[in-house]
Amino acid sequence: MTPAQLSRTVLHTVRRAVEDDELCVAVPERVKVRTPPRPGCGDYATNVALLLARGARGEGGDGDALAIAEVLRRRLVRAPGIARVDVADPGFLNITLEGTSHAQLVRAVLSQGLRYGHGDALAGVSVPLGAGDEVRAALVAHVVRGLVDATGGVVVPGDGPVVRAVLVSGRDLLTRLGPDAARWALLRPAGHDLPDLDPAHLLSQREDNALFRVQYAHARTRALMRNASQFGITPEPQPDSDSDSEPSAYGHPAEAALLALLADHPRTLEAAARHRAPDRLARHLVATADAFFRFHDACPALPSGEESAGERKPWAVHRSRLALADAAGAVLAGGLHLLGISAPEHL
Repeated sequence: MTPAQLSRTVLHTVRRAVEDDELCVAVPERVKVRTPPRPGCGDYATNVALLLARGARGEGGDGDALAIAEVLRRRLVRAPGIARVDVADPGFLNITLEGTSHAQLVRAVLSQGLRYGHGDALAGVSVPLGAGDEVRAALVAHVVRGLVDATGGVVVPGDGPVVRAVLVSGRDLLTRLGPDAARWALLRPAGHDLPDLDPAHLLSQREDNALFRVQYAHARTRALMRNASQFGITPEPQPDSDSDSEPSAYGHPAEAALLALLADHPRTLEAAARHRAPDRLARHLVATADAFFRFHDACPALPSGEESAGERKPWAVHRSRLALADAAGAVLAGGLHLLGISAPEHL
């Protein structure tokens, strides 16, 4: 279940509670869910009860956020794909998904590949966009057009994008940085920030180079798939295991953190298109790469041991982790593609 799907589920729950006269509130047009800032608070959280209570107080309705949250909790916990819902002060709903939902998310990413996150989120939405003459403005406008198209919106004549100009030509940037680093330098900072065009920073193969981390994370996912093929292991997402003898899939905090970012990819594409801000996608890719490396270090995706490769026994958890790594690679490659940057198989 993606954040967009969960948002629709929560919205439907509010609507049904109002229709059944269990709540006296105005049904909102949309509901937002977010990844909680702290572990142990479920997979997603929403402040919809607080917003409903605020509106109800102004209209003479039921303005008790905790009471509204409890009504929604009792209904949401019965929804398919939701394992648990907790109410937290002053009225947040913390939602934990079933293990099968995590597996379904990984399958959805793998089935859609580079197009995961594309869709009709902005169907019927017009995004005003002008054609810039300056190199940075022109590049941002070009990438935004691709983002709007990927999310089902329509570009109409307008202002912007508003960005801080760079005092070099596109040809000079390509000569100094090459196409990948030049695009990254212009797209990663927010429009009001001045880009860092230092080749020493942008071309270094070190951890402090965000572009290198993103491209290396993708290359590492491809290396895992090659190694798995040599071992004869096929990636396959699995729901949590009921067996005491086999480790559970997607139960580690590092797995949960990576899954949350993959699930948030469609919303990130929508926000980047709606706000004409490719930097949102670039930052999301950095966060995904960093989460992948933490997952990679904490959750071995391949069996290990002193025995020969042919005798190493893969658990279902290894196949699940390989599938998660493959899905992370698809998100990284798809995001880089939208930015016009290569996703290397080797690095």
